[in-house]
Amino acid sequence: MENRSHALMAGFFTIALLTLTTVLAIWLGRDKIKRVPYDVVTSNAVSGLNLQAAVRYKGIKVGNVTDIDFDDKNPGQIILRLEIVPDAPVTSSTYATLGYQGVTGIAFIQLDDSGTSKQLLVASTNPDAVPRIPMRPGMMQNLEQRGQVILGQAEELTRRLNTMLDPANQKSLMTAIQNFGQASAAWKALPAKFEPTLARLPEMADQAKMTMVEIRTLSGNVSKLSNNLNQLTSSIQAEDGPLARFNLVMDNVSNSLILDTLPKVQGAASEAKTSLRSFGRLSDSLKERPQSLLFGNPLPAPGPGEPGFVAPK
Repeated sequence: MENRSHALMAGFFTIALLTLTTVLAIWLGRDKIKRVPYDVVTSNAVSGLNLQAAVRYKGIKVGNVTDIDFDDKNPGQIILRLEIVPDAPVTSSTYATLGYQGVTGIAFIQLDDSGTSKQLLVASTNPDAVPRIPMRPGMMQNLEQRGQVILGQAEELTRRLNTMLDPANQKSLMTAIQNFGQASAAWKALPAKFEPTLARLPEMADQAKMTMVEIRTLSGNVSKLSNNLNQLTSSIQAEDGPLARFNLVMDNVSNSLILDTLPKVQGAASEAKTSLRSFGRLSDSLKERPQSLLFGNPLPAPGPGEPGFVAPK
């Protein structure tokens, strides 16, 4: 009887201990923080996302996913209910993406902000008016979309390679390769042809040096000639130089012409004009009385009071 009573007491004690442990664990594990509900709406797949998945804002855990359901009003959309701590800076420009933890494939919600708005989303106690956060494609979704494009491009590249390697194009390709081989062989023969020219390069370099020396000498001679020309020009343009003396002589000649020669020329011109007038009168007289050249000029008619004067009737 005593063994049975001890076993019964031990059983009651074990049950009581387990009950107290469970209650203590529930009491210690309960969340005393009041969280704010938000909805994330997306039409993309949420593979790997489970209830109680973590919600991180710029890498910091701020809540959990409490519900995953379809949108009754918009078929094809998924609504994710998030419970987030109230001090998380969720604004109108905050958006969500689907992230994955390492290689485990466990998904979580990553919140980020584009910074275009500073207005905080106001939480509501009405279940039908919960603020909504838009969801953008994550890295895996972008990789999936880009992967499809890359696969399409790879398929197109394969098709073009197949077209390029058909029998007709293979002949053209082989011809091109043969031509390239011939060109390579001809290129190998070029150094042998250039060897005579390369051997003459030192001689050509010496000739170039001599030419440069002659050019420098010529440049020096041209410089000396230029200096001599400058000196000649300076001596010609000097105050007592040839140009100044030539100008003085020309001034003297001009003055002599103006003061002495010009009046004499004017006097001779006047005498010539007088002689020409006399010769003109003589010519007119000979035209009227050619006999005067033999008999002389007739006597003039007597005037009044002179002998032989006859008064006009």
